[in-house]
Parts: sequence; C-alpha cells; structure tokens
Amino acid sequence: VLKLFFQYKCVAAGPRLNNNQLYKFSYTTEVLLNKARGSKEGSTGSRISCEVDVNLVWRDPNNDDEQLVQLAVNSAGKNNILEGTTTEGLLGKTNSAAVTKPFFLHLRNGKTKAFYSYWKEPAIIKNLKRGLASLLQVQLHTGKVIENDVSGRCLIEYKAVKGQITRTKRLETCRTAETGFTTHSKVLGVSRKSSSVTVFKLDDGFIHSAVAEETHWVSVNARRSTAAKVLSRQTLTLIGTEAGPLEAAGKDAAGVVKSTDDKLAAVGIVAEKVKPKCKSCPSLFEHWQAEQKRLEPTGLAKAAAPRSFLALIQSIRKASKEEILKVLKSASKTSLPQVVDAVTSSQTVASLDAMLQFLNFTDAKGFVLQERFLYACGFASHPNERMLQVLLDISKGKIGSTDIKESVVIIMGALVHKLCQKGQCNVPTVVEVKKMILEVPYSTEDDSEVQMYLLALKNSLLPEAIPIFTKYAESKLGAYSTIALTALQRYDVGLITSEVKEAVNRVYHQNLRIYEKNVRAAAADVILSSNPSYMETKNLLLSIGHLPREMNKYMLSKIQDILRFNMPASKILRQVMKDMISQNYDRFSKVGSSSSFSGFMAQSSDVTSTYSLDILYSGSGILRRSNMNIFGASKGAVLHGLQVAIEAQGLESLIAATPDEGEEDLESFAGMSALLFDIQLRPVTFFKGYSDLMSKMFSMSGEPMNVVKGLILLSDHSEVIQLQSGLKASAEFQGGLAIDISGGMEISLWYRESKTSVNNRGALVFTGNITVDMDFLKTGVEVSFETEASLDFITTVQFSEYPFLVCMQMDKTTFPVSDFVTTYEGLPSGKNIVSRKSNKFLIPGSEFPLHQENSDMCKKVFDSSW
Repeated sequence: VLKLFFQYKCVAAGPRLNNNQLYKFSYTTEVLLNKARGSKEGSTGSRISCEVDVNLVWRDPNNDDEQLVQLAVNSAGKNNILEGTTTEGLLGKTNSAAVTKPFFLHLRNGKTKAFYSYWKEPAIIKNLKRGLASLLQVQLHTGKVIENDVSGRCLIEYKAVKGQITRTKRLETCRTAETGFTTHSKVLGVSRKSSSVTVFKLDDGFIHSAVAEETHWVSVNARRSTAAKVLSRQTLTLIGTEAGPLEAAGKDAAGVVKSTDDKLAAVGIVAEKVKPKCKSCPSLFEHWQAEQKRLEPTGLAKAAAPRSFLALIQSIRKASKEEILKVLKSASKTSLPQVVDAVTSSQTVASLDAMLQFLNFTDAKGFVLQERFLYACGFASHPNERMLQVLLDISKGKIGSTDIKESVVIIMGALVHKLCQKGQCNVPTVVEVKKMILEVPYSTEDDSEVQMYLLALKNSLLPEAIPIFTKYAESKLGAYSTIALTALQRYDVGLITSEVKEAVNRVYHQNLRIYEKNVRAAAADVILSSNPSYMETKNLLLSIGHLPREMNKYMLSKIQDILRFNMPASKILRQVMKDMISQNYDRFSKVGSSSSFSGFMAQSSDVTSTYSLDILYSGSGILRRSNMNIFGASKGAVLHGLQVAIEAQGLESLIAATPDEGEEDLESFAGMSALLFDIQLRPVTFFKGYSDLMSKMFSMSGEPMNVVKGLILLSDHSEVIQLQSGLKASAEFQGGLAIDISGGMEISLWYRESKTSVNNRGALVFTGNITVDMDFLKTGVEVSFETEASLDFITTVQFSEYPFLVCMQMDKTTFPVSDFVTTYEGLPSGKNIVSRKSNKFLIPGSEFPLHQENSDMCKKVFDSSW
C-alpha cells in the first residue's frame, strides 16, 4: 500500500509525495530540563502531541523532486495539544486558532527552499511549525551538506543504510540571528556541549518515521557539577493514508501559494526571535526593595549578598534608565556602593547612561562610588567600545580626585585588553586609547603619571608595550622598574625576545647600576619564568653567595621552590646543578629569613588552585617585599586570581640600622598593590615620607586598610539555544563574588617587632538557569552552588637580634559549601509548581603548609611572645 504514497525513482534526491494522497502522521515533541546527571523522573518540561495531515499541493513538471507540501495540525474538536488540559484553555483563542492554520513547505531535492505561513501569527506558533516542517527535510544518500532549517544554517552529515537515514547536525556550526555573550576567561567561563541526531525510517523510499533527539549540556568550568541539561525529542510517525486533494496547476510554488491565500508569505525556515513576556514580574524598584537588606555592608560576607547581586543584575538588564536612577537615588548611603556594583555590572546602554548621570567625577567627595564604578568596568564580562569611550571622556575631563584619575587610566588598560581579546583591537576608541597609553610615558616627566600609564599598559598586555617595559625595567626609579618587570612576567613566553632577556639580566646582575633588592628579585622572577638558557641559569646560580645577605637566602629559597614544585624552569636548573661549581655546600647553605614557597590550595578534576608566598627582608630585619599569589588552572588556561604585594623601604632609621647597598637614600614608604582576576588595581599607600610615617605610627589602630571591597561579576554567560522542535531554551549562567581584601603593617619599636597582614573575606555564588518559555507554559531548571570563606596571611618579625625571627601564617577557616537544584513549571493562570533539592557540607579549616624552617621559627616567635 505504501508504494502508492509516492512515485519513487532510483535517482530521487529526497522523498516524493503522491498526488491525490493525504498522509496522516502522529507528531510528538517534548523538552525536558534537569541537572546534567539527573534522572528523567526528576526532570521538568512539557510535551506536545497532535496529528498532522500532509499532502502534495504542486510539483514542478520538469523536476519531480521540486514539491510544494501542505501541512496542517489536526486538533479539531476536543483533541488536546498539551496533555491534561484543553487546547483553547491553555493556548488562548489567538494561539489556538493559529495552530490549526495550514502552512506550506517548498522542497527541492529534499531541501527546504521556502517556508510559507502568516506574518501575523505568534512567533512561538510559527517556530513550532518550522520545527515540524524541518522533519520532512532529508537527503537519501550519504554525504555532508550545509542546510537551512529551524536551527539555522548548519553543517549536516547524512549516513544512509538500507531503509534508514541518520542525520547528524553539527550544532556548533549553526548560524542564527540570536545573539548572546560569555565570559572570555576559560577558568571562570561556561562550556556547552551539544548533540543532535535524527533517524529516519524509510519504507519504499518514503518517510515512515522520524525520531530526533537533541541534547545540550551547559556547565560551569570551575565546578562542572554545577550544570544543567536540555533534552529535546521529536517523533513523527506515519499512521495511514487516505484520498487527498488533487495537485494544483501553476508555474511556480510561490504563485500556487498566493492563489491559495494571498496572506501567506515566505517567512523563512529559520526560527525567529521570540520576545519574552513577564506579566507578573516585579518592577526593578520593587525587586530592589526586596533585596536591599541583603546588600548592606554587614551582610557582604554571606552568600545571600552575591546571590541578590546576580538577581538584581537580571532585573536591571530589563530596566530603563529612569527606573535605574530611581533605585540609585533611593538607596541608603551604606547600600549605595553595592547598587553601583550591580548597575555597572549589568553592562546595558541604560545602566551606563544612568551611572554617568548619577556620578559627578569633578567632586572628590564621591571617591568611593566613583572607584566602585571604575572597578566594575574593569571586571566587566563583555565590555564594549562605548564603555571604553566613556572612560576616555572622563579622563579628558575634570576629575576631583587624583586617585580616581589614576584608576580611570589603569582600568582603561584593562578594557583595551578585553576588547582586543574579542577581536576589537582596531576599533577607533581602542586605537585612540592604545596610542595614548603607549605615548604618554615618553612625553611626561611627572613620576606619578608615568607610573599610572605603566600600570595601564600592564593591564593592557599589548605586545607593543614590551619595548616600553624593557626600557623602564632599567630605570633609576625602583617603582618604575618593579612595575615594568612584573608586567613582563605576565606576557606569553614567546613574546619575551632576546633583547628583553638581556635587559632583565643586566638588571639582576647590576651590569649598569646598583638596583634595589626587590627590583633584582623581580628581575629574577622574569628570568626564571621565561625559558632561561643554560648560561642564564648558571649565571643566576653563581650569583648566590655574592648578593646581599637576605637576598642570598631569598634566591636560594626561590630555586628550591622551583625544584620542589616542578615548575617549568626546574628542568634546566637540574641540568645546571650537575656542575659542582654551580651547586655546592657553600652556595646552598646561606642563612637568612627571606623565603619563597608554593603549594596547592585545592585540586580537583575541574580546577587546580595554587598559592605562592615570597618574602624578602632587608638586612636589618624589616620587610622589604611580601608577595602573595593565588592562581587557578582549568582546561589548560590559567587565571591569576589574586596578588597582594606589600612593599616597604627606608625604615632602617627607625631601629638605627644600616640600609643595604643601593638603598641608602630611599624615602620612607610602605604600600600595597593588588591584582584581582587578572586586573591590576590602583596601589594603596600606607605612608610616604618620614613625617607621614611618624604620624601614622603614633595613630595606628591596628586595623587593616581596605584595598578592594565590593561585588564582582565573575562569570556571565547568556545565550538562546534554538531547539529543532522550534522551541527556544534561554540559558543564563552567572557567578558573583562579594569580596573584602584589606592589609596592614604595624611596627612596634618598644618590642622591636613588625607585623604585616593580608585579610581576604569572600562569598561566592554561581547560578545556572535554563528556561523554556512558550508564552502559554514556562518550565525551567536552576542549578547553583555557594560558599563563604576567609583567608588570612600574617607575617610576624622580631628584629631584636640577628638572625631575626620570622613567622608566616596562612590560614583558611572552616567554610560551608551548598549545592542547589530547583525545577519549576508555570501556567498563565498563575499556578506554579516548584521543586527544590539541596546538598550542604563543610570543608574544614586549615593552615596552609609552608617550609619546615617557618614552622620552627613560628614556635620560637610564639614562645618568646608568651
């Protein structure tokens, strides 16, 4: 009987329909949402079932494979489209009527040439029809081809076996009009894995059944268990045939369609955008009132703060400039900085306009809010050219605070780097800012300006800046040299040329002039991290024993740390150390208190986190440089999560000690510099100059100075996943961090003791939300995890005698980790079904291990203190 369905020939490119035949199919499509490893029973979703009538309307007399096919959803009478309710009651009259209107598919050689429907039909209904029509598109022979269907323009692979065609759609190749964005960082970003396979069963060359299954997994790179899955299935099965309408006469398909109904139009087979509607969503102001208490400073260490922050960002992205300004103006003084974080992180045209109207950069009193705005720009997940232009305009105008002027320029460098990563290095504003930050260091003699632009270049990571850093690495000013050398260390090793290496070696070995110890230590770091040659490594080892006392110990500790931790330079170091001149007892038995140590903070299949602590002292026992780093590595990518460097100089006069060589004329100074998530922030000064030092010493409260405090949008991923059924799944994955980093330095002349501290407090939340909104039914799943943690690094030095006692402590407190999975379903009637599951556990606190010498020293320090 099936032979009557069509006139099949061996050369048929695609299935052919018979004239005067009505093909009756059953059609089911379902979508299920769940956590990535969840069972079907725990899923939420929807299922649509109906019958579909298909018949041939017109065939090209000169080409049997060019056909115009009519499809009509048969839901007459009381037949349900969604199980458990009536069609009209659920869809509404407009949607219900649109569903049953016939639509047309123009096929040529089994491929869609045109799709005809009504422009005024609701987009969701047209898309569902496109999903159904796409199941009639099939190639009868093996091969690869580019096709247009509901998913977009995609690469398709066909595999033909007797009686069966398998169609595999390479979803990563699909091109649609839908736009989204994602965080560029692989460590903090989101990954999606997708598959789409349709199996056609043929009977005498015609489609007897088509079963399509499509799966999408979206996961957080840093914690892959925080992942959600979308499963979409379509089943089209031939259930019978009966006599149908006769083929229509006409020159072409378009003419035949127009004669059928002149309101029908070629609307395209690719799914169109659907504008989401929310009838019961609260306004931005209402949402802010509900979240305000959670964003007060006293609650920033709790996970509720970043969770509220992420939710507020979603509301702000849908709001107008006026709505945003209303919230900014109504926020309390204490919660306003957190609102500025959220508004700026939203990264919409309206939010940026609102911030520009709200902030007055000529007023120095608005320093806190202005810097929070600038830092949020620096951490922006997907900045655009306009954001950079805004900062450029601010830098050209009057700025009330010199610190803000510095932050504006430094953050512009960070935005240049992010825009270049996105392939926008040659857009006009980026070109202008690049020109400015590359030229100004050469055109000004103001030390603070040079330092400001060097920090901007450090953030930009422009290859063109390497010659500038190379020049300033050999500067007479230690501040310039330190910035330049630490910047060079951030570049890819392949960009560090022989000219750069020669300059850095000249600094370390002091070939042209005497340098400060911290500058030479920074130069050593560059040498050892840039694939050093055999001779470079040998010369560095030979220098140990001829350095200032504490630097001898620091370099020895650095070499031992590289070997113990198997860093890249360890291989060449082991080769050089086979030479007894390079490695001997005299060289490797130097005493002192300076040290370098690296270790693992956490190791998992998702991410590996490491820390390093470098401490360099002056010969008198006063801290010269303390450098704490935290790195995260995932999928071969590395993120410099945190760097807190404390530097001090010119303090020997306090204890009547003799400064080290090259440091006799240094001004008294102590300050802290922080790098957070690859962004260099504005350095903070504790004191500068002897008079400032004296006033600070007598007024020291022991309280640490804040370096950075606020809410950061760590990860931001938004996309619309077009399903082959015609439905769309909206994926929103975000990570938010509430952070408070502070540091301090105390000196007691009475007890001849100094103490430096770096305190890190934070609460982290990642949420992933996938929803399918059909207007008449909304389903979704949210996966999330949260944690609250603190990390303290304290160094205590007792310099009453030599060798002085040094104790370093790096502690993390016990912290909770919580995982949540929420599924929900909502009907227009307001009825909602929500299911929530959670898993909570504690990670015990600990003191991170350092070298044994430190442990022995800490016992002595605490014994003497007692």
